[in-house]
Amino acid sequence: MNKINAAITAVGGYLPPDLLTNADLEKMVDTNDEWITTRVGIKTRHILKDPTKGSSYLAARALQDMFERNHIDPLSIEGIIMACVTPDYHFPSTASVVAYETGCQNAFTFDMQSACPSFMYALETGANYIRSGRYKRLVVVAAEKMSAIVDYQDRATAPLFGDGAACVLLETTEQETGVMDAYFRTNGEFKNQLIMKAGGSANPPTHETVERREHFVYQEGAAVFKQAVLGMSSSCLEIMRRNALSKDDVTWFIPHQANLRIIDAVARQMEVPKEHVMINIQDCANTSSATIPICLWQWEKELKRGDVLILTSFGSGFTWGAMYVKWAYDGGKRPASTIDTCQTDREAAQEESSTCQTR
Repeated sequence: MNKINAAITAVGGYLPPDLLTNADLEKMVDTNDEWITTRVGIKTRHILKDPTKGSSYLAARALQDMFERNHIDPLSIEGIIMACVTPDYHFPSTASVVAYETGCQNAFTFDMQSACPSFMYALETGANYIRSGRYKRLVVVAAEKMSAIVDYQDRATAPLFGDGAACVLLETTEQETGVMDAYFRTNGEFKNQLIMKAGGSANPPTHETVERREHFVYQEGAAVFKQAVLGMSSSCLEIMRRNALSKDDVTWFIPHQANLRIIDAVARQMEVPKEHVMINIQDCANTSSATIPICLWQWEKELKRGDVLILTSFGSGFTWGAMYVKWAYDGGKRPASTIDTCQTDREAAQEESSTCQTR
């Protein structure tokens, strides 16, 4: 039996239309465009302003974009794995809401949370389901309404985050494409340097925690910056080493979009030229787990079959890692799928049966 791989065969995404610019932030907190641009490289952020809508709304729109553009039947989806730091609720899972909203009635669902690298963890998990041979078509989606947990009175964190979602379709293949390797690491020693202090079982919500504004992102920027550069650089170099990849083999470097200076530092360590680095932080800010799949969605038309992609992220925990993905199709031309063929045959048979009954 040939080796089974898990290939990305379609992508989708959604960014809410409302924008929060640096000029807007100047009116809200003691900051300015030069300070923000110089330190993190962000100009605008997409914001989901509707207080009644959460991350599930963003994720559902991303799935709908992928389904509609690629003519994918939601009933053919066998599972939805969702990466999310900002779930709609503690329970039920946000993935279950997304499945309902998008008509994926035959899918198992669950959420994964490992801060900003959550999408990579979910992608590797989905790939392992495919590699097992038990599943053939899964969706991995990352969605974040970071504006719901940002303290817009804190000049250190208010400029950093935005909202958005993106997803990928994972399908079985026997070709040498897809999710080829993953490398993850964690060091919990630094948990207090990037944290939401209250709201969980260790520090449940009270009037006091609300008054102390402990239900927002808290970050010690200098420590996070240093460890992010070290963790992302070392994991990228390790994934390249164990797969015998040189800097010339890397078609695209796709880093987590947290800080432009971090991205530049890691790219220099890898010796990857800037024109091969996907960067959208200036327009989208840090959407936590969604930054990497949003890049894949925005760059889809530039990707070619066989392209070597190195993904990397770093986040609270501290947790970090890198992945090696070999792209499976050219631009927006999704490869033909046996599942789609079976679906078409099934619909044709149903139509023929209906015609016969009418006669």
